[in-house]
Amino acid sequence: MSRKKDKLRKPAAANEALTRRDFLKGAGVTVSGGLLIGEKAATASPEAATPILGPGAVPVTLRINGKPQKLSVEPRVTLLDALRNQLDLTGAKKVCDRAVCGACTVILDGKPVYACGVLAIEAQGKDVLTIEGISTGGKLHPVSAAFVEHDAQQCGFCTPGFVMAVKAFLDRNPNPTPQDVEKGLGGNLCRCGTYMGVRQAVLEAAKGMKGGKAHA
Repeated sequence: MSRKKDKLRKPAAANEALTRRDFLKGAGVTVSGGLLIGEKAATASPEAATPILGPGAVPVTLRINGKPQKLSVEPRVTLLDALRNQLDLTGAKKVCDRAVCGACTVILDGKPVYACGVLAIEAQGKDVLTIEGISTGGKLHPVSAAFVEHDAQQCGFCTPGFVMAVKAFLDRNPNPTPQDVEKGLGGNLCRCGTYMGVRQAVLEAAKGMKGGKAHA
């Protein structure tokens, strides 16, 4: 019986070995073929790849407060540094430089953003509004006026970022509740702790803006 079993086992082992060999051959062809296809695809059309900018300065055009501004910046330069160092728009303050405190808040295409967290080259083709651009005819914007009226600033370092965040907030929510205000301004920090004055100023400014669109 044992010899018969061995005879039965040998063809199975041979078939198994053959199957493994065929599998390995097929796998080798598949892998090498995939590599060749990948290499060909990677080198087929280099001109179609995204152009690499930098590390040197490149020309960019930013639309700041309704006016185009041409400047030359390295790709690593943030919108905040471009505003402050090249365009002399120093209202947005550089405090944490980590997109945390909100002191550098500007409005980008209608949305509040931390200017220290946006590259200047990324802002091309978008409307950038800074605190220098919200007053008209030498008259304070309703948000700025409300901050003065309610003593919503002490050292004033965070104030420009708060004003821009408030304007963007009221443009979206023209009739906020106190709870809405507290939640809506959660992205801005005041080291002096003037939060009560800020919240009162927001509610006052909402009345003056008449739907959040006045003096935009």
